[in-house]
Amino acid sequence: MKMSKMLLSTMKELPTEAEIPSHQLMLRAGLMRKLASGVYNYMPLGLRVLRKIENIIRVEMDKTGAQEFLAPALLPSELWKESGRWQVMGPEMFKLKDRNQREFCLGPTHEEVFTDIARNEIKSYKQLPLNLYQIQTKYRDERRPRYGVIRSREFIMKDAYSFDVNNEGLDISYNKMYEAYTKIFQRCFLNCKPVEADSGAMGGSGSAEFMVKSEIGEDEVVFCSSCTYAANLEKAPTIADKIQKEAEKELKKIQTPHARTINELVAFLNITSEKFAKTLIYIADNKTIAVVIRGDREANETKVINAIGGAVEFQMAPAEMVREVTFAEVGFAGPIGIKCDFVLVDNEILEMFNFIIGANITGYHYENVNYGRDFTGTIGDFRNVVEGDRCPRCGGSLNIARGIEVGHIFKLGTKYSEVMGAGFVDEDGNTKPLVMGCYGIGLNRTMASIIEEHHDENGIIWPLEIAPYGVVIIPAVIKNEDQVKLAEVIYNRLSAKGIDVLLDDRNERTGVKFKDADLIGIPIRITVGKRITEGKVEFKLRDSEVVEDIPIDKIIDRVEKEYSRI
Repeated sequence: MKMSKMLLSTMKELPTEAEIPSHQLMLRAGLMRKLASGVYNYMPLGLRVLRKIENIIRVEMDKTGAQEFLAPALLPSELWKESGRWQVMGPEMFKLKDRNQREFCLGPTHEEVFTDIARNEIKSYKQLPLNLYQIQTKYRDERRPRYGVIRSREFIMKDAYSFDVNNEGLDISYNKMYEAYTKIFQRCFLNCKPVEADSGAMGGSGSAEFMVKSEIGEDEVVFCSSCTYAANLEKAPTIADKIQKEAEKELKKIQTPHARTINELVAFLNITSEKFAKTLIYIADNKTIAVVIRGDREANETKVINAIGGAVEFQMAPAEMVREVTFAEVGFAGPIGIKCDFVLVDNEILEMFNFIIGANITGYHYENVNYGRDFTGTIGDFRNVVEGDRCPRCGGSLNIARGIEVGHIFKLGTKYSEVMGAGFVDEDGNTKPLVMGCYGIGLNRTMASIIEEHHDENGIIWPLEIAPYGVVIIPAVIKNEDQVKLAEVIYNRLSAKGIDVLLDDRNERTGVKFKDADLIGIPIRITVGKRITEGKVEFKLRDSEVVEDIPIDKIIDRVEKEYSRI
């Protein structure tokens, strides 16, 4: 491609709307342009990168025996109501009606559609196992789109769905996808780690996220310092420390007139926060939940939602609701006598003795409280892991880092097939539900994550297999006929070999061309300059400061040497 003919405009200044490197560089390098909040046009260079990522995904998916499919993005509500997710997906689902008032949505995911295909097409065990995948645009009405394509309202996803006769078959399909994802992200040059994850609205018995460590990641990931254990913070289980048991003391009501928060109570009573239990009040689908955790801990809302069987709407209760269930102002809630639909008690509370909680009376707390004697509730793991907690697998120390989720795989089991009647006839003539798996990769996020990991102060540093173009040829002086002619010869020879190559034939200064090449991230730069009189051209890799002088008759070999490393 000759750059004089390209639709390309780069930006020198940082765009004010962009907070992170990938967003800044995708705009500056002309890969995309914003159309609306969380919605982007992909320009020719950006689309070429997406197509390269798509190709890697297709190759690795096809190796597993998966078959590509394409479902519509406009989905009828009947399928979603049949699965029970029409309301569960909540306000993130784009819903609309046609001229006949029939309800549809723009597909945020496609479990229902693929289950519908399976129940109509799969009849016998002889057709199984089967894995279908597609690469298609998804739509989610994010409350707060941010970070460019890291969290957008329209995005491209590879989603696959496996169908097996039993759980043993599902394990095989799941492991195939696990291995395929590992290869895909390796080929994308991402330092990606699979971690245990919560299945959320997708449901199922187990899942894993493929996370790229990043300071701007929206997920927190727990890593063990001693073994390979890793999990999303939402999923990571906690282990309560055993402490020495104390003799129970008499329950007493104490006056705490101006102490509502844990910090205020610590200062007022001169007692460490570990001796307090706080009661958090939530409202979920018009039901109230009290969560009792140690004073210095944070509640894990995902664990809370799972404990009550899921919720479409979930939030901290407003002040008027707190007053209604506690009979007190905010800051004095406690589990003794509280009027909530659920009282959830973190398992760490069982290891506490003679602690302090709110008395459900404005201006008062109780001291010497003990679980079982003074209050009860549903015991479970309802808090977040913190740095230094023990690993549930080996007992080692846990660390926490932020990460970007680029892939997610689920063991759905029969969650969808049972409710939607997707079955098959087994060897004995019995009808059984299909056992399903679901496997997704976010292409836009993958693209942005590659940039987050591979950039410098000058721009993007694309891996060769993903770059929009692998080589850029720059004639140093566009008015020098010999330089331009040789640049075109090299360009044509590389193009004939199937190499994606740019010829920067623009009437711009060499420095401008160099800056654009670095900003866009072209892996190989060939400069045709004054040294052609000596039979040489310059060769430079984007990720190196070294400039090589290569004989003209060897330049094609030098480029092919780099491609041989892919």
